[in-house]
Parts: sequence; structure tokens; C-alpha cells
Amino acid sequence: MMGAMQPTKRLGPVILLGAALMGLNGCDYWPPALQAQIEQLRAEAQSAAAERAKLESQLMETAKLKDELQARVNELTHLNQELAGQNAALEKNLAEAKTKGAKVSAKASAKAIPKAAAKPAAKTTPKKAPAKTAKKK
Repeated sequence: MMGAMQPTKRLGPVILLGAALMGLNGCDYWPPALQAQIEQLRAEAQSAAAERAKLESQLMETAKLKDELQARVNELTHLNQELAGQNAALEKNLAEAKTKGAKVSAKASAKAIPKAAAKPAAKTTPKKAPAKTAKKK
């Protein structure tokens, strides 16, 4: 019985060594279905790489456009602030001019009231006098 077990013990390492050698050498035969599948995967990988490059290009263009628009927004914001400052200064000047105009108008009307009151009294007196003289004749 012992003699029968020895050949199987020797056969195990030989099979294992043979399998290892075949694994290291590789296999040069690929079935046609597997070759077609590999080619399909390669084509899909190439189209995916081309699409990725296209999307990256669009992303760069979009980022560049975003930067240009942000610069324009900053420029317009600065211009808006300048115009708001000018508008505030003009409104202040207008308010000051209105105040001065009101003061000048008040002084002018204060001077005009006594003159206006004196003039109608002088005009009414001469008109009545000739009318009475006309009746006497």
C-alpha cells in the first residue's frame, strides 16, 4: 500500500509545476468572440476618450467665458459706484441750489410787497379825480 501512494505524491508537484509554467508563458490563442469583444471595448474607450477631451475643451472655454464675464461685472459694478457717487453729489448740489433759490425768492418777495402796495394806491387816486372833473364840466 505504501508503494501505491508514492507515485501520486510525486505527480502533484509535477502538475503544479506544469500549470505554473503554462501560466507564465501565456496563451497566444484568443477565441473570435473574445477578440470582437476586445475590439468593441477598445472602440468604446477611444470614443469615451474623445468625448472626454471634447468636454474638457468645453469646460475650459466656459471657464474662460466665466472669467471674462466676471471681469465685466466687476468693471460695471465699479462704474455703477462712480455714477452713484456723481448722482449723490448732483442731488446735493440741487438741494443747495433750491435752498438758495428759496432764500433769494423770499427776499425778493419781501422787497416787492411794499412796492406793490404803494403802486396801486397811487394809481387809483388819479383815476377817480379825472372822473369827477368830467362830470362837473
